[in-house]
Amino acid sequence: MSAALRIEGLSVAYGTGVGARRVLRDVDLEIAAGETYGLVGESGSGKSTLALAVMRQLDGAARIEGGRIRLGDDDLLARTPDQMRSVWRTRLKLVPQDPIASLNPRVRVGEQIGEALDGARGRRDRVHDLLARVGLADPVRVARSYPHQLSGGMQQRVMIALALGGEPELLILDEPTTNLDVTTEATILDLVRDLVRERGTALLYVSHSLGVVAQLCDRVAVLYAGELVEDAGVEDLFATPLHPYTRALLDAVPSLDTGTGRAPLRPIVGAFPQPQALPSGCIFAPRCPVATDLTHEVRPPLERAGPTRRVRCHRWRDIADGTLDPRQPAEVRAGADEPAPGAGDVVLELVGIEKEFPIRRSLRDIVARRPARAVRAVDCVDLRLTRTRTLGLIGESGSGKSTLAKVVIGLVPASGGRMELLGVPLAHDIARRDHSVLRRLQMVFQSADEALNPTMTVREILRRPLQRLALSSRDGVRERLAALLESVRLRPEHADRRPGELSGGERQRVAIARAFAAEPDLLVFDESVSGLDVSVQASVLNVVRDLQVERGSAYLFISHDLAVVAALADDIAVMYLGALVETGPTQAVLAPPYHPYTEALISAVPVPDPRVRRDAIRLRGDPPSPSDPPSGCPFHTRCPRFLGDVCVEEAPPWLEGEDGNRIACHIPLDELVRLQGSVAGARPPVSVEARE
Repeated sequence: MSAALRIEGLSVAYGTGVGARRVLRDVDLEIAAGETYGLVGESGSGKSTLALAVMRQLDGAARIEGGRIRLGDDDLLARTPDQMRSVWRTRLKLVPQDPIASLNPRVRVGEQIGEALDGARGRRDRVHDLLARVGLADPVRVARSYPHQLSGGMQQRVMIALALGGEPELLILDEPTTNLDVTTEATILDLVRDLVRERGTALLYVSHSLGVVAQLCDRVAVLYAGELVEDAGVEDLFATPLHPYTRALLDAVPSLDTGTGRAPLRPIVGAFPQPQALPSGCIFAPRCPVATDLTHEVRPPLERAGPTRRVRCHRWRDIADGTLDPRQPAEVRAGADEPAPGAGDVVLELVGIEKEFPIRRSLRDIVARRPARAVRAVDCVDLRLTRTRTLGLIGESGSGKSTLAKVVIGLVPASGGRMELLGVPLAHDIARRDHSVLRRLQMVFQSADEALNPTMTVREILRRPLQRLALSSRDGVRERLAALLESVRLRPEHADRRPGELSGGERQRVAIARAFAAEPDLLVFDESVSGLDVSVQASVLNVVRDLQVERGSAYLFISHDLAVVAALADDIAVMYLGALVETGPTQAVLAPPYHPYTEALISAVPVPDPRVRRDAIRLRGDPPSPSDPPSGCPFHTRCPRFLGDVCVEEAPPWLEGEDGNRIACHIPLDELVRLQGSVAGARPPVSVEARE
């Protein structure tokens, strides 16, 4: 099979001279025509830099120090920027992570796609054909729309349509589904898989999601601190990783099988190396559990470990024959089995909580005397959180998860219903809550970059809640600040650094420490680990669980990542269009019978094992608008188990399961079990060998 892309000895640096930061060193890679190649590694490993180097779109501070990049027989590094334009137009395309930042907000979608097509004849029809081929149901309407009028999944499909306009030889996708819901992600991945199979396009898929890579790719390359450390077929790499770093990445990935919320994950010990201070021997030696003197002193070569496999490790042969275990040490959780005082006490109770946002009436509405309308973002939610337990809240974007969190915190006043914190009525508006309530209820936001003041040191960030909420004396602040840093596994010297001097995982730990400074009884986590690498995520999740055991807090944990929720939560609540559709203990919610919506969410989770597939359920279209919700069951317009008129006309009853779960559905539980599979496991993982 001919090579669509061949990279030989590629090295890239930012800056010059002594201060140069070498972010890629001697990378060799080859992608065959029609092959899907995954590129994985932590943030800072050089994945996006490699993708941009192939595109010849590195910024002005970066320079290619050496190597060759060949697209077919064409040497891309020999081309001038003007000569690259014809390559970008037809042969080489990039789909970036954030489509809304890449699409022109002032130009209609159809015009933007048309600009990328050669020739004027039949351009409109070709645009509509491309939009239809990426699965957009109404291509004429989409072509007339501006980017902001489309959902995130639709925007990403538009970017793929843009990329496919010139029948490219190589398509580069850089984290294209990171910010998408699991159901939208599954649909996009299906689309990519079908298009690659149909056209024979080579695909370089850059991602930190090992589950996605396992399900999509033929081969995988692992980058660490700018070096290629392992390169293998996807099944070989996931079954028997030969580099300790690859093994560590796989061990850090949470899965639905975790399920208990109690088993600690295995983060990678130590810190990611800085480009200006790289080790002299193996790049991974400072974090490697099986490093030797040779590992620290001599850089290992990239060796052949089989006909189609390469690895950069002095000890790969011992790992391959099973005589050496390269796994990271499991973290010891002191006191994990000791119940905290007050365990099981009700911390937060929500009864009939509603939140409506009025829709501003237009002049046309006023003239026509149309009645005022409102968006019901949260619809009659009942929940109970108890001490030392974590409630995971899941659902697609727009389901009302974050709005409910803001209602609990008081940032958005509820329109109706009742809230109690430790048995005392909780005011709906944060301005009406007294000092003691503010101390007992804290929130950890999704982006620590936006939540932390960049001009303040960590010491100043933590001192403020200690003084204002915990009311500590000066000596007490000093002692508690040191204890807070230790509790989130930060060193004393971190206290004098500013957020910009910390890694993403360290910034999120500071945000968690700030939330715990007031010794709250309830913490709300809103997508707080969604932007972290798997290893950093594993470490932060372990910190969060240990702090819960030590402090006895209750958690409301919001995430679109079901695997993360399964790893942390004791109980799960599933939201759709502002309403709860299923609640119960984690093990019960993740086992049949499911609500049909929960079933679709679970089936869409990418399994981090290429030998395993789940039967796929793809939901039709986007969720309905909350301003005009469907009658009867809110899920009936997309439900794969739709019964008929009863679903359209009547609200579903709550069904009580034997394991404590509750499901809002017209289908009886025993019938759901029959439809979804065996009692032992609906839609069980099916091996590729068994399916074929």
